[in-house]
Amino acid sequence: MITRRDLTRLTILSLAALGGAGTLTGCSDEKSPNGKGGGGVMDDGGIQLVSSDVKRAAGDPTILPDVVTGLQALTHGLYDGVAAGTDNVVISPYSVLIALGMTLVGADGKTADEMREVLGTGSLGDRWHKGVNALTVHIDGLAGTQKRVDGSKAELELATANQLFGQRDVGWEQDFVDLLAKEYGASVRAVDFVQATEEARTLINGWVEEQTNDRIVDLVPEAVLDALTRLVLVNAIYLKAPWEQPFEKPLTAAGAFHRADGSSIDVDLMHKPDLAAAMATGDGWQAVVLPYAGKKVAMTIVLPDADAFDEVERAVASKGFTHIARQATPTSVDLKLPKWKFRTEVLLNEVLAALGMPTAFSDDADFTPMTDEDLTLRISAVLHQGFIAVDEEGTEAAAATAVVMKTLSAPAPGKTLVIDRPFLFAIHDVEHHAPLFVGRVSDPTA
Repeated sequence: MITRRDLTRLTILSLAALGGAGTLTGCSDEKSPNGKGGGGVMDDGGIQLVSSDVKRAAGDPTILPDVVTGLQALTHGLYDGVAAGTDNVVISPYSVLIALGMTLVGADGKTADEMREVLGTGSLGDRWHKGVNALTVHIDGLAGTQKRVDGSKAELELATANQLFGQRDVGWEQDFVDLLAKEYGASVRAVDFVQATEEARTLINGWVEEQTNDRIVDLVPEAVLDALTRLVLVNAIYLKAPWEQPFEKPLTAAGAFHRADGSSIDVDLMHKPDLAAAMATGDGWQAVVLPYAGKKVAMTIVLPDADAFDEVERAVASKGFTHIARQATPTSVDLKLPKWKFRTEVLLNEVLAALGMPTAFSDDADFTPMTDEDLTLRISAVLHQGFIAVDEEGTEAAAATAVVMKTLSAPAPGKTLVIDRPFLFAIHDVEHHAPLFVGRVSDPTA
């Protein structure tokens, strides 16, 4: 039996054959379906891809450090906003940065100024997007077959993807489409939010599932999209990284894990008695840096003292994990580490507004550079979902961010008129309104 999930995959695969899914590209030789330049592709189901003739650039690596500095500051703000309470949390600041970066391409005025402040673009202006591009190129380049120190080989999967889903009858500004293609490798897939809202939501969620190996599911929940939706900008990231030194499964054993409220639970504790890693210590904490295969990617774990968790968490969030990782020095560690697996789903509207970009969510938002007709758009939702699973073999993690743009008001509804009583009529020419016939209908059946 073919399920709706299968149909979604078939739709995505048919688009992939046209260059519209999987490997994202901003290049096409076709005319844009909105008639505004660029390129476009339509499949048999009527799904259009609004792309650009501008090819993906390599980015500017000299700006990459500035982008990372801004990303670290954004990480602090996001963590503070999302991690309130004691629940598990996993987010991808990188994914949020990319989704908001694509949105910034179409922002102007105070809206853009606030977004630049939150993203930490400094005085770079549009050059900041070149640095973001270079960061993405760097991250994607970390994937591939890795050689461990012991000579064995392992495959590290790490991939990112960007896609926009826009209302099919909207004319997207060519500068907007071109910059998205050049620096983000993204195109605008035309959907119908007005007449086929649920179908559009299914397509968006199916694309995200495809990019994240089904680890991010239903990124856009029901009732988020409606007839006012005009654009959804999406980033997805997927990682599957084997440890440089895998834990041996026979050494995994049940052990106690002590929660913050004083209670304890039994968990599976992995054990590596002679792990070659790096460690750092500070006021009230210890940390270990665990490399993945190839040592190009690593996980830093910070263990606060039992009575110092809140203080250390605030300090780490403020200074960042990178600060701690840089302090670590190589050593041999007898490590016990719990296996874990969970996901986080969060709406980032309030968090981002509090960080300094409230205008983007208000009726004063200015995203007129996105469309030819200068639609009055605002951000209605920034949806984020993260997933992580850690076991003896390594780590699997995925995340996706969707920025949902809506018009501020619906078009005026069409009026209803029921001709159910006697009426008059006139037949006339249009230019001069000269009456050719006039009359009255008292009984249409007579």
